[in-house]
Amino acid sequence: MQQEDDLRGLAKVMEFMRAISILLVIIHIYWYCYPSVQEWNINISVVDKILLNFNRTTGLFSSIVWTKIFTLVFLALSCLGTKGIKEEKITWVKISGCLFFGFIFFFLNWWLLHLPFPIAFNTALYITTMTIGYLFLLVGGLWMSRLLKGNLMEDVFNTENESFMQEIRLIENEYSINLPTRFYYQKKWNNGWINVVNPFRASIVLGTPGSGKSYAVVNNYIKQHISKGFSMYIYDFKFDDLSTIAYNTLLKNVDKYKVKPKFYVINFDNPRKSHRCNPINPTFMTDISDAYESAYTIMLNLNRTWIQKQGDFFVESPIILLAAIIWYLKIYKGGKYCTFPHAIEFLNRRYADIFPILTSYPDLENYLSPFMDAWEGGAQDQLQGQIASAKIPLSRMISHQLYWVMTGDDFTLDINNPEEPKILCVGNNPDRQNIYSAALGLYNSRIVRLINKKGRLKSSVIIDELPTIYFRGLDNLIATARSNKVAVCLGFQDFSQLTRDYGDKEAKVVMNTVGNIFSGQVVGETAKTLSERFGKVLQKRQSMTINQREKSTSISTQMDSLIPPSKISNLTQGMFVGAVSDNFDERIEQKIFHAEIVVDNALVANETKSFKPIPEIVNFTDSDGNDFMQQEIDLNYHQVKKDVLNIVKVELERIGGDENLRHLVKKV
Repeated sequence: MQQEDDLRGLAKVMEFMRAISILLVIIHIYWYCYPSVQEWNINISVVDKILLNFNRTTGLFSSIVWTKIFTLVFLALSCLGTKGIKEEKITWVKISGCLFFGFIFFFLNWWLLHLPFPIAFNTALYITTMTIGYLFLLVGGLWMSRLLKGNLMEDVFNTENESFMQEIRLIENEYSINLPTRFYYQKKWNNGWINVVNPFRASIVLGTPGSGKSYAVVNNYIKQHISKGFSMYIYDFKFDDLSTIAYNTLLKNVDKYKVKPKFYVINFDNPRKSHRCNPINPTFMTDISDAYESAYTIMLNLNRTWIQKQGDFFVESPIILLAAIIWYLKIYKGGKYCTFPHAIEFLNRRYADIFPILTSYPDLENYLSPFMDAWEGGAQDQLQGQIASAKIPLSRMISHQLYWVMTGDDFTLDINNPEEPKILCVGNNPDRQNIYSAALGLYNSRIVRLINKKGRLKSSVIIDELPTIYFRGLDNLIATARSNKVAVCLGFQDFSQLTRDYGDKEAKVVMNTVGNIFSGQVVGETAKTLSERFGKVLQKRQSMTINQREKSTSISTQMDSLIPPSKISNLTQGMFVGAVSDNFDERIEQKIFHAEIVVDNALVANETKSFKPIPEIVNFTDSDGNDFMQQEIDLNYHQVKKDVLNIVKVELERIGGDENLRHLVKKV
């Protein structure tokens, strides 16, 4: 009730001020158009005396402008307190137009009184223009009071609420990855930094194809870690994109290492540009569990559906059989024939030859008990099924070039050995990934076990397009690598891809233990998961009510997503959201970022032009200039087969000549 009374009182005051402004207009016309007033016989003597005395005292009419100024002042005051319906269509352009024309007609019409026309005509023209000007000023003033301020439609995407201050300091140490950024905050773009001060807590780089995850993030990981003296393992799915960057970066930063590192490449497509390495080198296999790990990795890479069926009989059986074969080759003649190609060829022998040989070794007898039970029990169908489930997938890996690469020993996989640091790049081929991934997965699993040890050189593991390969022990590597100075960087498209290829349990462990996250454009559940991880922030909410008399605005606050899923789903190329971890002595208050990673495209283009290609590693040309590569590779392939045939022959003769073992040989 009191409020209504106040509003009515205010309205009366405004009406009174407007009446004063109108009265001043009338007085102005009466004074300055007095000859016409006299001619029309509408002058009043009392009014004349009052105005003369008033002018004598105040000098109000000393200039034609004074009364107009006072008129304008009272008109402005009356409009200031006027209530009216707020309109979105009323704009400053319309208001400015009215005020402009009002000023012209109201103030700049004095010369009309001095035109060479009859006085009455001049007076009428002067009054008309002044009236028009006054009305224009009145309308402009009323429109200003009705102007809709604080239009909620100005920020329809809630950009201002969802922008936040980010890290602008460069925090660098001997391990860090530092990426320059641009971020939007307080209606302007600011320069900042993403500081991965602890890369040993693992990093994930997410993004749909073309989002820029390799170009903006993964490439920087490679360049900056090599420039800081890291040994490195790179899984290059699209060989040789990452390998070329690593090679050329190493050439520029050899002086950053205490011991000069060597650059190695595994490439099944082109033996000329590939080193040879035996991933199951017997020197680094200390227990049969190492053989099991290798077999496990190979079989699950060849049969991705088995990842979801771990523990099933027909999943474990072929793994155990392959593990037994690998360990047998390890203990046979000091591991002379312990290579993966030899294991494949041995597995492809008759099971009547395989089982007597394997079971003749006490270390393998218990390992093979399920097979022996089936064999001795006459369950031939079951036995053949167990063996076939191992043979069939492995037969896809029978390749002359693969045999060539995996039977040599140009280097060992202990890449972070302080006495012999290495930069190792293994290349896949999207067209042959089903074949190559199993072999490369074997390299991965062996490297994980070898580098994750104390007292080694700081190292970096870069896995781009992670789902294209099964990385055995990945979750354990992330969880334990920090203390051993192993920085892991994983690149893939979204979490659903990881879940599909690694299973729910392992995928969740990977997602939940990673300390540094970079995400370009991702959609669906991945975007929701990331949004939840980034948390909520107190955001301002504004609502507006417009009625016949006034506009009312209410402002409230509520906790809402700092970076909503919709924003993550529509990120521009080069824009990333994410979070970083910090250290005890290097605190980062704002760990979350939503920024564009700045890449000097011109500089990158110039660097790329100057890149040297990876040199030819093996020369298959004789003194006469003839290429003998295929002959050499074929010779190696047939030698592996010959080795296995000889092993079987010698072992069966040994068993046949031993009274205690002779019973193992059965006729099939």
